[in-house]
Amino acid sequence: MTNTNSNFDAYLLGGTLSSNSKKAYTFLETGFYGEKREEKIEYSLFEGMFLFRKKNLKVHFNKNLLKENELITKFSKIDKNFFPKYQVYEDLRKKGFILKSGIKYGADFSVYDKGKKPSKAHSSWLLSIRHHNEKLKWEDFISKNRIANSTRKKILLAILDREGHILYYEVDWKRFN
Repeated sequence: MTNTNSNFDAYLLGGTLSSNSKKAYTFLETGFYGEKREEKIEYSLFEGMFLFRKKNLKVHFNKNLLKENELITKFSKIDKNFFPKYQVYEDLRKKGFILKSGIKYGADFSVYDKGKKPSKAHSSWLLSIRHHNEKLKWEDFISKNRIANSTRKKILLAILDREGHILYYEVDWKRFN
């Protein structure tokens, strides 16, 4: 049985975070963290931060072991909206959903329903994250809905309010015959 409390290592090179430890392969198989690329597991910034906070991932950069604030700073340089996206990622991951990149759909994340395996099923939602005071253009909203509809997904909007709470709204098309 694998000890989930023991540390495992990943390395940040440029904007890529990866590991080739046995534990990385275990987390890929059991929790769907990362993607296998060549002989290693590559993580999104959000997966990396979650594993750092919850699964004892140790991140190395230029032979230095990064602390949490250093990791957030580096990730925020790569993605200027890292922290709000991470807040939503962590919230949904804790609730049992699996999130993968939604960039090819014009979304922040593609979200898999609880119990669905990314390698065996399609995602249910395309997730876009907004601050409560951020405007969303109708053209962008319609475009996101058209993509979601054509890929048989729903739109999930995560709105971060002033108090730091996350409000979720599901958008779906209705067809009348």
